[in-house]
Amino acid sequence: MDSPVKDIAAVSVPEAVSVPASGSVPGSVPEPGSVPEPGSASDAAGAASAASRATRLGPVALVVAGGLSVQFGSAVAVLLMPRAGALGVVTLRLVLAATVLLIVCRPKVRGYRRADWGTIVAFGAAMAGMNILFYQSADRIPLGAAVTLEVLGPLLLSVIASRRLMNVLWAGLALGGVVLLGGGGFDRLDPLGAAFALAAGAMWATYIVFSARTGRRFPKADGLALAMAFGAVLSLPFGIVEAGDKLLVPSTIGLGLAVALMSSVLPYTLELLALRRLPAPTFAILMSLEPAIAATAGFLVLSQALSVTDALAIALVIAASMGAVRTQTKRGVLPPKAEAKGSTEAKGTTEAKGEEGSKESTAPTTPTAPTTPTAPTTPTAPRASKK
Repeated sequence: MDSPVKDIAAVSVPEAVSVPASGSVPGSVPEPGSVPEPGSASDAAGAASAASRATRLGPVALVVAGGLSVQFGSAVAVLLMPRAGALGVVTLRLVLAATVLLIVCRPKVRGYRRADWGTIVAFGAAMAGMNILFYQSADRIPLGAAVTLEVLGPLLLSVIASRRLMNVLWAGLALGGVVLLGGGGFDRLDPLGAAFALAAGAMWATYIVFSARTGRRFPKADGLALAMAFGAVLSLPFGIVEAGDKLLVPSTIGLGLAVALMSSVLPYTLELLALRRLPAPTFAILMSLEPAIAATAGFLVLSQALSVTDALAIALVIAASMGAVRTQTKRGVLPPKAEAKGSTEAKGTTEAKGEEGSKESTAPTTPTAPTTPTAPTTPTAPRASKK
């Protein structure tokens, strides 16, 4: 709408026939020959720009909030390990989280295809494996180092999945911060604990991929609830063998519920919602914030002090994440590949509307058009005109 305003910007209009400011008379129609005020067009453009920025930054805020929740929940889990052991904590976390999600979401179990259930199985297995391996690592090495090694999985995913050079550069900068946060080398750590952390990173990358697929295939958080239940079933034998009746102590169950809510229910729900609108490479780079958040949680909850080197490493990781966010907001939320899939979560974009409108406009020329007299007046036709 900018071009008509520019064409008539130099025309002088007497005050007696000038059009009222936009919004002064809701629903009013300008008289023929009247000229809209240039300010109304600029205000509309500014409002649209602000709405666009809010839409693009919304998923980023979800990811950051999820990271804060999961890392502070992990700090609480470390305090719980002397009572129930690492595998016992995993079992409490997944079983209680699955119970909460199943009660709240009440997902249906009928009407899904075999591929949908395959996604649930893979997502649940990745979730259980990621938690089991991470807590085995956190039981042997410091929390910050465990998260630092684990985040290499999402970083590698961002490099492999991204088609843009800038995302590769941001991932490299974040990797430098991650290595610096680890002290320049990890040979001083327990080898088995480091191996568990690296394996957890691989499962984390798998979790990101199948979380996005689950969000596209299942409504709301239904897929998450089903996958969490499957992961809880997988972890249950390990927890029973290690902790036994310690899992039934009321105080242990209370702390386990706090860990479940902070480390599973809230962050996984937020990440599932974010991955419906955020490219997987950008999401993976944002995961580089996890070591910084973990270091902060360790300082506040576990009294683990930060050195100057640690602070510098955190600054590098945050800078890389901010760069990834800036690249995402400039280029748009969905990459071309995601747009081609026609994800229902991208229905608010004008590109999707344009593609739908163009497809509908060619409906009358299809071979079956002669047998469908009402095809030119389909109800969806006006959506293309709204563009």
